[in-house]
Amino acid sequence: MKRRNFIKLSASATAIGLTPFQLQAALKSFMTFVECPDISNRKLVIINLSGANDGLNTIIPLDQYDMYSNLRPTIKVPISGANKYINLDTTLPDNQQIGLNPALTGLKSLYDKGWLRILQSVGYPSQNKSHFKSADIYLTGNDGNSLLNGDDTGWMGRFMELFYEDLIVETYPLAVEIGSNNTSLGFHAEEAHGLAINISGQDPAGYYSVINGLGGLPPLNIPDSDYGDQLRFLTNTDAITNTYAQSISNAFNSGKNSITYPDSDLSNQLKTVARLISGDLGTKVYMVRISGFDTHNKQVETAGDILGTHHTLLSNLSGSIEAFINDLNNQNLSDDVVGVTFSEFGRKAAENGNLGTDHGEIAPMFVFGKPVSGGVSGTNPDLKEAVSTNNYQLKTVQYDYRQTFATLLQNFLGADNAIIDSTFFNHTLNESFNNLKVENLIKGSYDVSTGCTALTNNVSSDNKNWLVYPNPCHDTVYISGINIAESVSYKFYNASGILLIDRTDEIINGKATINLGPYSDGVYFFQILAGSKKEVHKVIKI
Repeated sequence: MKRRNFIKLSASATAIGLTPFQLQAALKSFMTFVECPDISNRKLVIINLSGANDGLNTIIPLDQYDMYSNLRPTIKVPISGANKYINLDTTLPDNQQIGLNPALTGLKSLYDKGWLRILQSVGYPSQNKSHFKSADIYLTGNDGNSLLNGDDTGWMGRFMELFYEDLIVETYPLAVEIGSNNTSLGFHAEEAHGLAINISGQDPAGYYSVINGLGGLPPLNIPDSDYGDQLRFLTNTDAITNTYAQSISNAFNSGKNSITYPDSDLSNQLKTVARLISGDLGTKVYMVRISGFDTHNKQVETAGDILGTHHTLLSNLSGSIEAFINDLNNQNLSDDVVGVTFSEFGRKAAENGNLGTDHGEIAPMFVFGKPVSGGVSGTNPDLKEAVSTNNYQLKTVQYDYRQTFATLLQNFLGADNAIIDSTFFNHTLNESFNNLKVENLIKGSYDVSTGCTALTNNVSSDNKNWLVYPNPCHDTVYISGINIAESVSYKFYNASGILLIDRTDEIINGKATINLGPYSDGVYFFQILAGSKKEVHKVIKI
């Protein structure tokens, strides 16, 4: 029961003597609803620029071009010639005048449509310039000062577990990851660990489980030990992977691509994502990856030549994103998809003498898609910061990376304040990211952050026709319904979405009685079926 609905209970009403279900029904009658747009099919696509992208050669600060040239005499993007920068938008103020790397023609096209926003100087407090540590910080939702948001769970996992808890029992994964051999820490949740599936190296049209070593049925009795925990993890992973396999295959086979994509690994990843979305896979979050941005040397091939590793990477990124968005738009799917890029940190302002750049701090973010409000957030970084005494670092963070994600989770996907705070909190400032959102990131016609976030979840817990109680429970739970019925059909799942019970029980004296004694303490889900309708109830066994 949400507190804001609880306090609307009339003073003349009394809860004394009411059954749990009668109390729930009484409270329902006092609820108020705000009509919201349908966001049930909205998706977030995250692109990881692995290796730390060089922001200064991605978006060039034109108001400080001379200083930029002095810091980068051999690798700078030229001001003239065939490979000169692309002027983003002459109508912007001087301190936002940006030259795009000439490889970013696709992103320029999206900007001109009003479908791209550039965020300047993105990072986090006390930047860690270790690839592994900083990547973990970005994935766990922390900063360089603490790991108080959790060091063994990811912000995406925590978010999905709370916001999409009714979908954990579905036959499709809440998240799909492509482009890395391992499932990201970012998708690891507090309780339900199997929220994402990695399909790298697999054929989505015939996706299959790669964990077959156990053979046959899983063991009935798993010991309470480290060995038992590992065995339980393997059996759960095997079961959930096979459960997801059919949904992924069906979506891929029924989906399509409407355009020809560039021939690159990232394009193939986004092409697969577009086809899965086209095939109506229920997945909410996708993450893809392009690596190679750790450009300590050979960022350009020769002095004064923009062509090289970084240009190739940005060309790949830009062309892949443009094709992906145009594909979705051609299939009338673009209203429901927003994409965002992130890199674990940036590069130094000064070149290093090896035609490359070394580890820095801040880097730009690109947010793209039809629902995005096009433009630039923030101003060009101040190159006067980069001096020999601070090792030529640009240190001023204009946007914490969590501001961007919090804005997308609430304004586009519809999460309420409590879910954002449970996903990540700014412990450095002791302030909620609900108060630090990026302005004008989502177009007003798509923004669901005002007046209706409480009703944008998939199934409102205040509008259910069944009650599962007590909760938390010990060995016994009861199911009671608003309508008189002789029986109730339900499925019972563990926190990983593994089906444990599938049956129909009689309703006796207004309730069905279920014995949970054989199951260990933890979080479980009941999916109650009534005709074509279904409800999901989360219960905790203690």
